[in-house]
Amino acid sequence: MTDNTTAHKLLQAFMQFNKAEWNRRTIEGHKPSEMTVMFCIKKKMKPNTPGMMVSEISSLLHVTSPTITQLIKGLETKGLVERTIDPSDRRAVRIKLTDKGEKVTAKAEAVFNLSFNGLISYLGEEESNLLADLLFKVFTYYKENPVCLEDIESSGDDEA
Repeated sequence: MTDNTTAHKLLQAFMQFNKAEWNRRTIEGHKPSEMTVMFCIKKKMKPNTPGMMVSEISSLLHVTSPTITQLIKGLETKGLVERTIDPSDRRAVRIKLTDKGEKVTAKAEAVFNLSFNGLISYLGEEESNLLADLLFKVFTYYKENPVCLEDIESSGDDEA
C-alpha cells in the first residue's frame, strides 16, 4: 500500500496541474476540441487529396462520427473548414481546411510551441526529459490499469 502522504502530494499535484488549464485555452475564441479537429486535418490529410472523411478523423481522434460531424458543422460555419463531394465517390464527403483555417491552425501551433519552449526553458532540459518520461509512465499505468466502480465495490465485499 502507498504512503498516505505520497498519495496526498500526488493528488494535490494533479489538482494544481488541472487548475492550470494548459490544454483548455482557446485560440481566437476557438475551443480546444475544434483546434484538435483542425490539427488532425492539417497533420493527417494526405497531399493531393480532396480532404479527409469524417470517419477518418473520428478514427484518428477516437471520437464518434456524430461528435466529429457536430464539430465540423461549427468549424464550417466559422469558415475554418469546407466540405466537398469526393470526385471519385459522389456519396462521400471530404473535409479540408480553408485558408482561414490554415492561418488559425498555424497561429495555434506557434502558441503551442511557444508555450512548450517556455516550459522547457523553465524546467531545463534534464527535468523536461524526466517530466516527459514520467508522463509516458503515467499514461501507460492508467491505460494498463483501468479502475471502475465495480472494482471498488467488489473489493469492499472481500473486507466484510
